[in-house]
Amino acid sequence: MEKQGDFFDDYTFDNSALKVNDGIKQPPAVNPYLQGRPPRRQAVKSVDEYMEGILAGDRTILSQAITLVESLSAEHRKVASEIIARCQKAVAGKETMRIGITGVPGVGKSTFIEAFGSHITSAGHKLAVLAIDPSSERSKGSILGDKTRMETLVRDPKAFIRPSPSAGSLGGVARRTRETILLCEAAGYDVTFIETVGVGQSETAVHSMSDFFLLLMLSGAGDELQGIKRGIMEMSDLIAITKADGSNVEKAKVARGLYASALHLFPPTESGWVPTAVTSSAVTKEGLDTIMQKIDEYFTLVRSNGFYRRKRALQARYWMYESIDDALKNRFYENETIERLLPAYEQDVLDGKIDSFAAAEELIARYKA
Repeated sequence: MEKQGDFFDDYTFDNSALKVNDGIKQPPAVNPYLQGRPPRRQAVKSVDEYMEGILAGDRTILSQAITLVESLSAEHRKVASEIIARCQKAVAGKETMRIGITGVPGVGKSTFIEAFGSHITSAGHKLAVLAIDPSSERSKGSILGDKTRMETLVRDPKAFIRPSPSAGSLGGVARRTRETILLCEAAGYDVTFIETVGVGQSETAVHSMSDFFLLLMLSGAGDELQGIKRGIMEMSDLIAITKADGSNVEKAKVARGLYASALHLFPPTESGWVPTAVTSSAVTKEGLDTIMQKIDEYFTLVRSNGFYRRKRALQARYWMYESIDDALKNRFYENETIERLLPAYEQDVLDGKIDSFAAAEELIARYKA
């Protein structure tokens, strides 16, 4: 087929899917205005530019800064570290609310968050929702589709929804979620929801970065008191039985009584708060006022008795050690000697020439040498 124009001297269209009738000029397969142009990349701004946008509440700049925080690039991490440090200073002294939300799969976390989030913003708060999306063990990819399930909240000017991939981190908690919280708070969001992918080890990590832990449960799903690990219930500051509407109202009330009784069997909490259980419906909005009231009561208590600040300090210490572990791991794998030796050791382990523990010890020794 005849070539089409000066822009496409290097292209032929024999296999083009763009077919037209005889007598009509064949359209180009590639936009001529894109010919020869390098791929566009988002330029990294200066720390001052990012901070100016974040402090002004610019959602686009905030999103770009969070992307830097989540990046594995050494160059990006250097800029991100400066942003995090300055955001930390910006939020110092502010008494924000960090609320961890978890529940069994199918409990309706996204539906609840949309309904309760709208309730939060209508009360005058600015809300950031950090939704942790599970990453595939095979492809390492994530759908990041939480926004599509929160159609109303995503259009709320007082709400910011950020889905992030778990990227293989423990139980589905995004690697940089705690740092993202600081950026959102610096941008003026005084309430943050941290949503986990489901019941599991991730709840321990979420508990270590939240002030209030809300557990969502279903009724009529079998033996309610065996439906979740005791450790998760002990961490909970409130249990909400969801989908308490229609024919499920009575079942939800029964489940609420069972959970409330079970919570009284646990030792007293360090905060002085007495956890309980309530029913709620994202459809009818029943129970949302009660949940908000319980959260307000909790924060009034822990701010008055000093537990709020003490817990934040203990969390900061915990994340110092987590950051050390993370930094040491990154430095190990970025070491030139390790990068060179690792493939051969990996193959030897696969071939059975050396056991995994001995291989690890030898690699660590070479790293320290």
